[in-house]
Amino acid sequence: MLFPKTRMRRLRTSEAMRRLVRETALSVDDFVYPLFVREGKGLKEPIKSMTGCFHFSPDTIAAEARDVAELGIPAVLLFGLPAKKDAAGSEAWAENGAVQRAVREIKKAVPGLLVITDVCLCEYTDHGHCGVISNGKVDNDATCELLAKVALSHVQAGADIVAPSDMMDGRVRYIREALEENGFSDTAIMSYAAKYASAFYGPFRDAAESAPAFGDRRGYQMDPANGDQAMAEIALDIEEGADIVMIKPALCFLDIIHRAGQRFDRPLAAYNVSGEYMMLNTAADAGLLDRDAAMMEMLTSIKRAGADIIITYFAKEAAKKVQNVK
Repeated sequence: MLFPKTRMRRLRTSEAMRRLVRETALSVDDFVYPLFVREGKGLKEPIKSMTGCFHFSPDTIAAEARDVAELGIPAVLLFGLPAKKDAAGSEAWAENGAVQRAVREIKKAVPGLLVITDVCLCEYTDHGHCGVISNGKVDNDATCELLAKVALSHVQAGADIVAPSDMMDGRVRYIREALEENGFSDTAIMSYAAKYASAFYGPFRDAAESAPAFGDRRGYQMDPANGDQAMAEIALDIEEGADIVMIKPALCFLDIIHRAGQRFDRPLAAYNVSGEYMMLNTAADAGLLDRDAAMMEMLTSIKRAGADIIITYFAKEAAKKVQNVK
């Protein structure tokens, strides 16, 4: 089977040939589009740190959701910014909070679009950490009780999937039990199962106004050097009741995505995070690379690694590319 009998280039001779033998193909069904909703009315304000992204108010977000659905994207992921913050992040579970109202507006306007809600306290606490503080540290168990309240309030508003991103131990079990006890046994949980303490979250923290006021999140988010620990985290979340598990970020953790895809029998999501998104945009703006080509190469690598679901700020542009929509 040596050269010249075997010539690998024979299967690369034309675009049609390359399509015929292509191993990995992106689909619009792979994408989830993140959206930011904040208190107010009539808002669609550009986010300076994130090209092409906006802060919406609950009354304007439905129009964006329609655009997303018309492109065939199956789901959006909502992040909320409250009008006021406190030590416990109490606006996170308010019946008429920004996310809760946004969920109702989207489900009324586009019933078939899946609405996923991020469940965390960092956007809502005045200290910016993902849980309540006790003796200078995040109190794991007290935080889990509050996260269950947040998740329940989102589901009562109409959310299809809740996505805890806090990385507290046991929070999936707390949320699952709260949903079961309140008659929401069919609601799915997508856990941020292996969320790393990454340097690539900077633009998002600006957009969500969620940077910690002191310290950092390395005491609860994962050490980027660890892979076996990620497998343990994912296994625990599945045991506690997670229906979908997520790895975040994507690009620096393609090996973790691959390992998880080989090992676990749950749908696997990967979050193509804000720093990855803006790294590509900034290079393209500087004329250093082709934005669309780099975008598709990046997203294809995430799927090739094993992700079933790709959460990405590129979702709208990528949906157009895979469907040849102008």
